[in-house]
Amino acid sequence: MTPLIALTGATGFIGQHLLRELPKRGFRIRALLRRPTDLPIQAASAVIGDIVRPQNMAAALEGVDAIIHSAGIAHAMSGAPEDDYRVLNTEATINLARAAHRAGVRRFVFLSSIRAQSGPVADTIVTEADEAKPTNAYGASKLAAEEGLAQLDLDWVALRPVLVYGPGVKGNMAEMLRLARSPYPLPLGGLSARRSLLSLDNLVAAIDAVLAAPEPLRRPFVIADREALTVAEMVAALRRGLGRGPGLFPVPTALLRAFCQATRREAIFTRRAGTLVVGASALARLGWSPTVATEEGLERLARDAGNGPSAR
Repeated sequence: MTPLIALTGATGFIGQHLLRELPKRGFRIRALLRRPTDLPIQAASAVIGDIVRPQNMAAALEGVDAIIHSAGIAHAMSGAPEDDYRVLNTEATINLARAAHRAGVRRFVFLSSIRAQSGPVADTIVTEADEAKPTNAYGASKLAAEEGLAQLDLDWVALRPVLVYGPGVKGNMAEMLRLARSPYPLPLGGLSARRSLLSLDNLVAAIDAVLAAPEPLRRPFVIADREALTVAEMVAALRRGLGRGPGLFPVPTALLRAFCQATRREAIFTRRAGTLVVGASALARLGWSPTVATEEGLERLARDAGNGPSAR
């Protein structure tokens, strides 16, 4: 019988993509919703109310083979109180996993974050074999959820993605797309630090791989595209997708840093100029094979978004 997957966060950036793509990979989807919502015709739904205090879970999880938990408060909500991260990312995850265990769900797939593993920059290639050292409340809440899952008698897996890009992207990658759309040359040509990204399609392939794994997992996996790019390479790829040249010129990194500090944009500078390269070899050994190269994915993102309202 076709496996039935329960999905939280179905109306979010990642969840909407999973709704469209997982049925193409042979899964039936039941979206667990806070309130009734129109969904693609191939997806069923169950209304469970607030994810922190879900209701009707026995009925919602009846016949479910696995849960993909993508709901939660986002990293982009940087002004959120620490208690919100704890309640929405940690406690809600553990409560949902307990309900999954009671319902006999085979596997619980938790969409965690690279920030559960690392800060925004790292001097070495990041893997899940390293000690997890989150540096903010968001990352700490994701790691605490993973630790809570490890205490349950349930087969679970946590995926720790880097920045995810694809249609409808928001946050940091949407900012970079707006930057690429700028008609002006950009002083980013001298930035040499590399950063890993993750295509939505490669994330879907990873979820497919962990759902298909025959043995119990009960562990986290970091995940990123195979190649890491400099910011200049990212912008150049986006501008190729827009049918333009790179339009980049070098400025000394120290000068850029000083400008960002003076304009209170130091955090933005760190995200643009700091190194964060992730090695996903453990997930590859499980059978995951990413199909989208980062430059190709960024070109497609910009090309598909090029005729949108914000491009005018």
